[in-house]
Amino acid sequence: MPLVPVEFLTDEQVARFGRFADQVPSQAELERFFFLDDADRALVRRHRGQHNRLGFSLQLGTVRYLGTFLADPLEVPTEVVDFLASQLEIADPSCVKSYGQRQATQWEHAAEIRSECGYRDFADATGEVAEFVSARAWTRVESAKALFDAAVAWLRT
Repeated sequence: MPLVPVEFLTDEQVARFGRFADQVPSQAELERFFFLDDADRALVRRHRGQHNRLGFSLQLGTVRYLGTFLADPLEVPTEVVDFLASQLEIADPSCVKSYGQRQATQWEHAAEIRSECGYRDFADATGEVAEFVSARAWTRVESAKALFDAAVAWLRT
């Protein structure tokens, strides 16, 4: 459940927020958010085992795409797993199922991604979000949904 009032969102919008839900990223989105450049590959190579490299890559791409880490990093469309496995030359993408065996690994990887990529937890930006929303609300005429979407976009950047 979200920690902010979201009465202006439909139940479906709340349920889909920060999740893939039934959406499959387009080819353009896969290339934009899940493409592993040289720096990404260097991070991925730090991890042993194909399942850990693929799981780490899933978390890296997911946080770029959704703006948040998933509670279960394996709740991603098969197309995303296949796209990353192909880049990592992993013949059997189903090896990623072993990634969830040690939950601490997921948390450690998320912390590493935050540190290496300069990401912060949204909860750490509460004051900044309040300032952004306040300034925007005073200078524009927008619906609550538009203001919410703008704040989410601002947080993701």
